[in-house]
Amino acid sequence: MKSLLRLDGKKYRLFYLIPLGLLACGFLFVAGVYFVSFLMGPPELTNDQNTVYYSIDGEKIGEESGAENRYWVDLDEMSPHLIKATLAIEDRDFYSHNGFDLQRIAGAALSDLKSLSLKEGASTLTQQYARNLFLSHDKTWTRKLKEAFYTVRLEMYYSKDELLEGYLNTIYYGHGAYGAEAASRYFFDKSASNLSLAEAAMLAATPKGPSYYSPFNDLENAKDRQQRVLGVMLENKQITEQEHSLATRENLTFTDPQERKKVSIAPYFQDSALQEAASILELDTEKVRSGGYTIHTTLDTCLQKQLKTHTENTIRSGSSIEIGALAMNPDNGGVRALIGGKNYRESPFNRAVDARRMPGSAFKPFLYYTALNNGYTPATMLMSKPTAFKLADGKVYQPSNYNGYYANEQITLAQALALSDNVYAVKTNLSVGPEKLVETAKKFGITSDLPAVPSLALGTASVTLENMVTGYGMLANGGYAIDGHTIEKIVDRHGNTVFERKHKEREPVLDPQTTFVLTQLMTGMFDRSLDGYMSVTGSTVADQLTRTYAGKSGTTESDSWMIGYSPSLVTGIWTGYDNNQHITKTAEKTYPKNIWASFMEDAHENTDGQTFDVPPGVVGVAIDPESGKRATPYCDTSRVMYFEKGTEPDKHCMVHMPGDQEESDRNEKPPQEKDRGLFDKLFDSLF
Repeated sequence: MKSLLRLDGKKYRLFYLIPLGLLACGFLFVAGVYFVSFLMGPPELTNDQNTVYYSIDGEKIGEESGAENRYWVDLDEMSPHLIKATLAIEDRDFYSHNGFDLQRIAGAALSDLKSLSLKEGASTLTQQYARNLFLSHDKTWTRKLKEAFYTVRLEMYYSKDELLEGYLNTIYYGHGAYGAEAASRYFFDKSASNLSLAEAAMLAATPKGPSYYSPFNDLENAKDRQQRVLGVMLENKQITEQEHSLATRENLTFTDPQERKKVSIAPYFQDSALQEAASILELDTEKVRSGGYTIHTTLDTCLQKQLKTHTENTIRSGSSIEIGALAMNPDNGGVRALIGGKNYRESPFNRAVDARRMPGSAFKPFLYYTALNNGYTPATMLMSKPTAFKLADGKVYQPSNYNGYYANEQITLAQALALSDNVYAVKTNLSVGPEKLVETAKKFGITSDLPAVPSLALGTASVTLENMVTGYGMLANGGYAIDGHTIEKIVDRHGNTVFERKHKEREPVLDPQTTFVLTQLMTGMFDRSLDGYMSVTGSTVADQLTRTYAGKSGTTESDSWMIGYSPSLVTGIWTGYDNNQHITKTAEKTYPKNIWASFMEDAHENTDGQTFDVPPGVVGVAIDPESGKRATPYCDTSRVMYFEKGTEPDKHCMVHMPGDQEESDRNEKPPQEKDRGLFDKLFDSLF
């Protein structure tokens, strides 16, 4: 009998000890979770956010969101209606629990045990926030345990307002919109601070099932869920009967579908800035897109709009010809405007930065810079006539001038550049040496592989528009190297400046005197006093120009270029077909010059008259364009040309004289002939 009593006593003790043991284990587990949470410290409250771009004058020009669209706004910048609606439908006891709603959890657990599944959910906002930040949405026991762990950490280290703010900035509302601000802009094209009660209820209804309850996917489902939200708010006495009645009857105005798809003011520029930011920060582009950075760029929104307007007004509607256009500040290399194509949605390929095309005669300034550094002057004369060049390998190279026009006499370098004489250019290239031209082009920032061949003088190697504009910019600024860029400063999501461009003192890369002389020569394309066997190449737009610009055009069978500059702005325009189709229509060949001229005039409308600074060691002399000598009162026309001091002509024109002497002088061999190099005389005698 006693033994039976002892056995029963043990049973009773076990009956009590087992639950107590389990309770103790549970207590120790919970204590352990809190202890480890304490040791690990507060978790990061934010995750991916949109990266926003600003122009040089502080105007927002666009943003990057990667695959997800996110913003972060303070709780007091959100509509009170949205806060109340969210709490009403998602977690009415949010401010009173410690992260877990035990009553709801117990009910959900019983239901899950009965079905042997994890279908039922009883997540609080804190649990949802933890899942949004750190976990997947899989319904597994492992994920739920991790969720509980992160929930404890969040509740331990952050206030309820901080957690609610974080939740509202990270919850998914569908269509790639994460957070209340992104959703409000996407659905209603307004900030979350301006939502009405009805709009707020519609947004609060969405996270339950972003696809099922989206008004853009199923308006009826969305309205039913919105009415449910408003009903709960009424039950909780968060709104009055009148407010409920008005909200349920409000006719919501959603964002226009086209507005939801709109691109930034400068999408090609924004792509370039994204690539540059990724390089600066040493991150992949997706990390930058969703990193919540504020990127301050070099874009001038006024110039961007002007460039876009002149492009659209010039290129014929329906034409499949494409365009690349880039405007840059030559002083520091900041890109002020950029167009990479006619339609970003149809083709995001950036033709201003990534396309490599043959520049044609637009390459000649690099040649003549080389020549001016190797004994040539603006008055150097060479024969312009059909010429076949026998090369070292035995091959014959015979360039031709535009439309087969030639002077059939000697012309000056000044006139050869203004008229774009190809024979003069090839002779010059062979005279100074193609290898030297390659070296010069590299000094100007041309990064393409350039063959040291005679035809390089005519721009037969493929280059980018960005490289060409950078090179011309070095002429515009007096010979200083340019670091072309789109970004001035980058600020991270915490407000820390992680990059700021420093503009250092520089030494000139080019010879200042040669640079200035070449710039003055390049103004000649708009000067009708240099007309010769044909009009100067800029004659069709010269009458539109009210300021002094330097520039050069270029044409190949498949490409048309115009690049030119003032002291404060350098702009390049390229047009052509992506498939290298030949440009046969005359109007299409004129697009670059027309766009360039109208844009440059608009861009300088509010600027004072600008002139290129004359460096020491340069002199200006009135020259007769026909003879290349100092002009006299008898010359029909003259032009002030600039020379490095000591290289200017010392003799006067003998071609234009009064009386009978004029004709004999005209037939006389120009005195300069004796000063010409042996190489040049050999060309003229052989060919």
